[in-house]
Amino acid sequence: MDPRSLTPALRALRLCLHLLMAGLLVLAAVRADSTAGTVAAVVMGAVYAAGSYLPSVRSSQRAAAVWLAVLGASWLGLLWLTPEALWLAFPLYFLQLHLLPTRWSLPAVALTAGAAILSYVGHGAALNPGVFIGPLLGAAVAVATVLGYQALYRESERRRRLIEELIETRAELAAAERHAGTLAERERLAREIHDTLAQGLSSIQLLLRAAERVLPPDSPAAGHIGRAREAAQDNLAEARRFVRALSPPDLEHGSLAAALERLCEPVTGLPAAGPRVRFSVSGTPAELPTPYEVALLRIAQSALANTVRHASASRAEITLSFMDASVTLDVVDDGRGFDPASVRPSSDGGFGLPAMRSRAESLGGTFTVESAPGQGTAVAVSLPLPAGA
Repeated sequence: MDPRSLTPALRALRLCLHLLMAGLLVLAAVRADSTAGTVAAVVMGAVYAAGSYLPSVRSSQRAAAVWLAVLGASWLGLLWLTPEALWLAFPLYFLQLHLLPTRWSLPAVALTAGAAILSYVGHGAALNPGVFIGPLLGAAVAVATVLGYQALYRESERRRRLIEELIETRAELAAAERHAGTLAERERLAREIHDTLAQGLSSIQLLLRAAERVLPPDSPAAGHIGRAREAAQDNLAEARRFVRALSPPDLEHGSLAAALERLCEPVTGLPAAGPRVRFSVSGTPAELPTPYEVALLRIAQSALANTVRHASASRAEITLSFMDASVTLDVVDDGRGFDPASVRPSSDGGFGLPAMRSRAESLGGTFTVESAPGQGTAVAVSLPLPAGA
């Protein structure tokens, strides 16, 4: 582990391990009965210090295993010379558990505990339960501590990643909400201009045309009325340009049919494992008011998004039908279906269907959903064509 990545708590634990190893080595060297024991303690301390400063030991399991093998050999030599080396088994447990994979570290801990017990007996100590309980209990405490810490660390990392994902998701949602708010405001302005200014200017133009027809040809007011009608016509064209400029980007470069066809293409962002979507037009296409095109496009987008997210469908079909007095949009899939009566808005969603219904009804249309568990879903919206469309 890179020391720069250690938290303050881990730095403190590492320092405590170094101090424990140094203290036990000093104890073994001081209480050794021979110069050889003191030399063996110094050699083990040098091996331990070298491993603590070698970057390869922290970055490579193979290098760590080699270093632990050399450290273990020096410990066995010290253990052969003095029984005081028995206590060094405890910090060795932590090193083995920390640096080796679990499938190797647990056998290494067991072998270390066995060597400590055999050494204690080999140096002539009387057999008693403490000879076995001490090393085994130390090994159990080390295993429980390290494995428990590793479990807590994994849980902490999982939560850290989850928090990062939540922060990223929150930022994405905020951006999506801003974008949706911008589009909604553009649609609202386009609808307001179309329903108020454009319709008002159109009515003014019709009234002026009617006034022109009833005025005598030589009336001095005829010229003024003609200029007023031309000004109303110019402003009506300008208002319609505003409405087109405020329409959704999907409708800026073509008709509603073209926008719906692009919606069915894979490049629109549908997952690779999503349903195959087919688009078709029925009847003779007619030019629709911008609010109609916006409503039908948004309903198709929302219905298709529900199909991708929730239906687990393999096929879906969008049909735009032009009739004598109405235009209809159908979105049908072969997914798992649901009970429309059981859908209620909640914190997890459920707002799509009411929003689509509201959008259709605001234009005097109807919105229906036909679905049942295991039988797919059909969404249909019908809008009455305005006079002259």
